[in-house]
Amino acid sequence: MHEVTLIVNGVPRQARVPARRLLSDFLRHDLGLTGTHVGCEHGVCGACTVLLDGQPVRACLTFAVSVTGQEVTTVEGLAKDGELSPVQRAFAECHGLQCGFCTPGFLTTVTAFLRENPAPADDEAIEAVAGNLCRCTGYQNIVKSVHRAAELMAEEGP
Repeated sequence: MHEVTLIVNGVPRQARVPARRLLSDFLRHDLGLTGTHVGCEHGVCGACTVLLDGQPVRACLTFAVSVTGQEVTTVEGLAKDGELSPVQRAFAECHGLQCGFCTPGFLTTVTAFLRENPAPADDEAIEAVAGNLCRCTGYQNIVKSVHRAAELMAEEGP
């Protein structure tokens, strides 16, 4: 067993886990944060994407012990003080989700993408979400959500 100590959604957390415990399982089972979904368990679908020190990573490919001392943001951590983030609001406004299984991965991925590229062109938005799989939407509304989130973030300012 290994001690894992990190910041999750702004809160210091720790737990003792086996060396092979995946970050996705650590978040879901050890910390009770079930918003991170596990789909393919091979890093292909993107449903398990979380932000590690602000960068998107596949939690199903990351060992929990490897993130000790770092900061993880899950979909639960995107909202602040009960207010949805601009990305979350945009996905709701633009119907960028249907069944919701893939949504946490899209939300974290788009959050990181828009920090780097706050005014993306269509092809950039498409490329940004290409690594996340959705079986329901056909991606049109997801891309609209990316653009709407960029608008909302620009309106709010830094």
